[in-house]
Amino acid sequence: MPDLLRSIERAYLDPGRIIDDWARTFVGLERSSDTLGMLVDMTQMIRRDFTYIPRHEKGTQSPIETLQRRQGSCRDFAVLMIEAVRSVGFAARFVSGYVYDPDCGTGRVGGGNTHAWVRIFLPGSGWVEFDPTNGIVGNSGLIRVAIARDPYQAVPLSGLWTGYPGSNLGMSIEVDIQLSDAAPFPSGATNARFG
Repeated sequence: MPDLLRSIERAYLDPGRIIDDWARTFVGLERSSDTLGMLVDMTQMIRRDFTYIPRHEKGTQSPIETLQRRQGSCRDFAVLMIEAVRSVGFAARFVSGYVYDPDCGTGRVGGGNTHAWVRIFLPGSGWVEFDPTNGIVGNSGLIRVAIARDPYQAVPLSGLWTGYPGSNLGMSIEVDIQLSDAAPFPSGATNARFG
């Protein structure tokens, strides 16, 4: 428990208990009599009832903003779910990485850029991943790059270059996720290669 305490602490103020009240609605659902069922319901509800809007600017919306607007980026959905599960006592972490869409058209969103989702500690099972943007439970197609208590601890590399106005170095980054034939993996697992 001492190792989990920092991942249970809330990161956003919720004086009106808006997030708390929303999270507790999942506790009373018929299918949510078990912990995993409750978390799956929350993941699926965000996927179904919220609108994904890609955003390349830094930062996240507050979880209250995301809940009220019913829209946001993958990191906004992750922060909302983290705060919601923490409000009912679960340890949760922010995960940044990539989403792999093997069929390029299964309806997964957030590919081609960094993607964000949630890891929740379930006693007896350990850390389980939930992607509220795509409704994924488990790590199928999710490629972890960073895991942090707070999204600001998982910020991609950034930097500053100073020079003359006509000096422009330019930079281009491309992420191409492909299956590798080099090593067999158990059913459902992927071996990803970045190019």
